[in-house]
Amino acid sequence: MPDQDHRDDPSPRETAALFRNRGGTEGETETERRRRRARFLRELAEARALRDRVQPRRAKAARLRHAMRMRTFRW
Repeated sequence: MPDQDHRDDPSPRETAALFRNRGGTEGETETERRRRRARFLRELAEARALRDRVQPRRAKAARLRHAMRMRTFRW
């Protein structure tokens, strides 16, 4: 599809490569990095919760698979 060639948002691989190449931002403190990470994790959890609400059958199957894994796991 020609529209996909001109996307504004880079792929996750491109984003990771750009971040690795620049080595983080100069002057970024540990506190800022943690704040940014916490925001990302909150948004990720929100997206997962939304997906579970929108696709309840898939969410139930995932819960059952996880429960089976936990039952068969040996300590």
